[in-house]
Formats: sequence, C-alpha cells, structure tokens
Amino acid sequence: MAAKSDPRRFDDLFFEFGPIALRRFFGGEGIFAGSAMIGMVFGDTVYFKTDDKTIRTFRKEGSKPFTFKKRGTEIIETTWFSLPERLYDDPEELAHWARDALKVAKASPQAVKKARSIAEAKLPRRERQQRQRKRARLRTPG
Repeated sequence: MAAKSDPRRFDDLFFEFGPIALRRFFGGEGIFAGSAMIGMVFGDTVYFKTDDKTIRTFRKEGSKPFTFKKRGTEIIETTWFSLPERLYDDPEELAHWARDALKVAKASPQAVKKARSIAEAKLPRRERQQRQRKRARLRTPG
C-alpha cells in the first residue's frame, strides 16, 4: 500500500466504483464519494459504513468492526467494518460493496438533515423562515 500522504493511493482500488477523495478524519482519513463519507482508513485498514442489512455480509466475511476506547476505559464498537481482504485484489467486487456503503451513508440521519438544510438554503427567504417556524412549533410542547 502506498504512503499515507498520497491522496491517490486508492484510485486503482476504487476505479470501478468511481472517484473518491480522502480527507483527514481524526487519526485517519475519511473516504468520500461526493459529499458522502462511505469509508475511513486507519492504519492499513479500510472500513466501510454499514447498516442492519449490510453488516451481516461483513460479518459473514469475517470482517471486524472499528473500535475505539472512550475515556481510556470503555471500548466502543462502531458500525464501520473492515473491508474483507479479498476485496483489495478485486476492484470490481469492491465497487459493489462501495455502492452499498454509499447507499447507507446517504440514508443516515446526518446526511438527510444535511441535504434538507442545503435544499432549504436555496428556497426564498420567506418560505425558509416559515418552515423554520413550523419546525420550532412542532418541537415545542404545548
């Protein structure tokens, strides 16, 4: 695997999937397809975003979840799973897994909220303010 500082080191691996960008992400890097973060890289391991459906496939392949220590004691297990080793040699098959990760990323609550705020920013000011007031009324018990 090429040096971490090479932003193009995964271009061959993701060729069948399409263009990706690497961005700094805590102690590693995020793998982005457009504005959606579909994966991350820590050390020499690539992890993809999963959901209840795709996580089963990763587990069946023997993939491990990304874990970290919270406050030095509690171990947190995430829904980001390591890429099966065989996919590093099979860009065509990896593209299918990456497309699934992209679907998961676009369906996440954070992505939906971000898409909504971008769409609202394009609305006329009056309509945007009306929507904001309506959401505020819905949140207020009463």
